[in-house]
Amino acid sequence: MTNLDLVPDPSTYRPATGTIPLEPGVYKFRDERGRVIYVGKAKSLRQRLNSYFADVSALHPRTRQMVTSAAGVEWTVVRTEVEALQLEYTWIKEFDPRFNVRYRDDKSYPSLAVTLYEEYPRLQVMRGPKRKGVRYFGPYAHAWAIRETLDLLLRVFPARTCSAGVFKRAGQIGRPCLLGYIGKCSAPCVGRVSADEHRQIVEDFCDFMAGKTDVMMKRIERRMTEASGHLEFELAARLRDDLEAMRRAMEKQAVVFGDGTDADVVAFAEDELEAAVQVFHVRGGRVRGQRGWVVDKLDEMTTGDLVEQFVTQVYGDDADDASGIPREVLVPVLPDDAAALTEWLSDRRGTRVQLRVPRRGDKRMLQQTVARNADQALARHKLKRASDLTARSRALGELQESLNLPSAPLRIECFDISHVQGTNVVASMVVFEDGLARKSEYRRFAMRSGTGDTDWIAEAVRRRFARYLDEQVEVGADADSDPAAEASEARPGIDPTTGRPRKFAYPPNLLVVDGGAPQVAAAQAVLDELGIDDVALVGLAKRLEEVWLPGEPYPAILPRASEGLYLLQRVRDEAHRFAVTYHREKRSKAMTTSSLDGIPGLGETRRKTLLTHFGSVKRLRAATVDELVAVPGIGRRTAESIRGALAAAPAAPAVNVTTGEILDGDTPSEEPT
Repeated sequence: MTNLDLVPDPSTYRPATGTIPLEPGVYKFRDERGRVIYVGKAKSLRQRLNSYFADVSALHPRTRQMVTSAAGVEWTVVRTEVEALQLEYTWIKEFDPRFNVRYRDDKSYPSLAVTLYEEYPRLQVMRGPKRKGVRYFGPYAHAWAIRETLDLLLRVFPARTCSAGVFKRAGQIGRPCLLGYIGKCSAPCVGRVSADEHRQIVEDFCDFMAGKTDVMMKRIERRMTEASGHLEFELAARLRDDLEAMRRAMEKQAVVFGDGTDADVVAFAEDELEAAVQVFHVRGGRVRGQRGWVVDKLDEMTTGDLVEQFVTQVYGDDADDASGIPREVLVPVLPDDAAALTEWLSDRRGTRVQLRVPRRGDKRMLQQTVARNADQALARHKLKRASDLTARSRALGELQESLNLPSAPLRIECFDISHVQGTNVVASMVVFEDGLARKSEYRRFAMRSGTGDTDWIAEAVRRRFARYLDEQVEVGADADSDPAAEASEARPGIDPTTGRPRKFAYPPNLLVVDGGAPQVAAAQAVLDELGIDDVALVGLAKRLEEVWLPGEPYPAILPRASEGLYLLQRVRDEAHRFAVTYHREKRSKAMTTSSLDGIPGLGETRRKTLLTHFGSVKRLRAATVDELVAVPGIGRRTAESIRGALAAAPAAPAVNVTTGEILDGDTPSEEPT
């Protein structure tokens, strides 16, 4: 049944009441030109399709865009949910609808391919869609990983790796390539082995890669023992080296299941609009490959819906190659139609397939690892998204609207504080212009007073804006007295003597402080004190990502998927990184100065040489006089002075160089804030 209309308005093509069947089926939305833009399935077509026309304003943004882009809907009734799955997959593959979730790789993953359809099968790196008659192992994260594995195993399984042209030319001239001469190819091109013998080598290689490693290694060990017993020591030595090569190849593939499980372990990381998917391919108990996707979500999709889409699309492509569908598919949650999916997978594989959620043990631990990879993949995708001009423009527009700003915050400055137990306190100021970091404008401050975060935030803001006001005054004074400055009066941020921008000449449209209401109040008090009323101020609290405005009793909550919140998070995280970097530098310098200052004959150059040679004050403290003398420029008398000074000085507490945490001593530790 079809109902098409040329006007892209859902109410104009809505099917008449009672005409949509109650049975399960598959439906297609078409645009005004008749192109299929979305394919879906439903247990009850009437219930599912009516949800698209009830209240368009309440739909998910992408769903609303889909129904307003469509000009008609049509459906096909089927008998069972399994048939609906099959038909949905067939139509998605045939029409490639632009609004369907499509599991396209976030990169082109290479696989180790064996061209079994050829008379002399070839081992090679292959990308792209799978071909008939080719057996695949992987996918691998990098092509070099495949070549490294091949390089180890070709001495054991000397199969052909050359292209058709090279193979044909070697046969014509009667001379094999270099691999044939060094024993990494059996040289079927010149008749050293027959086609059947070469195919047996390839099949042994496939068995080894498929997980039958114990059988292969025991066979080689037995041959090595026999060769040694017959005094064929050269052959025994070669077989020994073959065993070592096989062991090294196996070490590169982590053993995760001791029972030789064949499974795909799937995990998702998602927000309201996107989802990152990661899958580890485990064959014979070893992780053989890894793949990842980032997909756009349509409608209010649950994790179960994502699992269903993943299974139907990814394993549908493996219909001609049963080895691509494992015995188990481990997922974070089961979809509503798990039974139908299991039956559909089992039909495609030809044997029973389990679709289940791991609850405990090694499989549960591996899925947690896959989930961490998915989290990182989504984070990388969002970071990449930050460079998109459209996304940046949308973020600035959302901030203007959410914070009631008079204009888009084209220049954002953010302050953060870093310290360990109140020592070596520093502040950072980072600058983002048009949504991008402007690192040449970054500034850092060593705190001079104060006893807490609010005091230090106030000091950093005061110093920054006091400099801004001073530079505005300087520009005015120069313009009155210096003709050269009059030419630059239209550009008050430019130093007339150097022609370069002044450090603090430009005020931000939006000032962000890392923290909640207390930090915002402290910064606002400084701005009021200095008479600055044209700079918007907010605070971003880490725990719940709340946006605090001055004088407001409750925070503003931006949507998690908001581009504006995403931009604020990036600005805050960059300020934190910059502050911690300066704090570590200052702390390290303080530790060095306190330990090595005042030693006769030891100037700044020699101090740097010593620290470069030993790597840290701790190693320098443990060095002997002879080890100190071995450093260029350090004589024995100076070495003895250094040794005596370090022995008399108290050791500085050990600090975690990553987090800033004090690792020993009785004083409780604290990370840089």
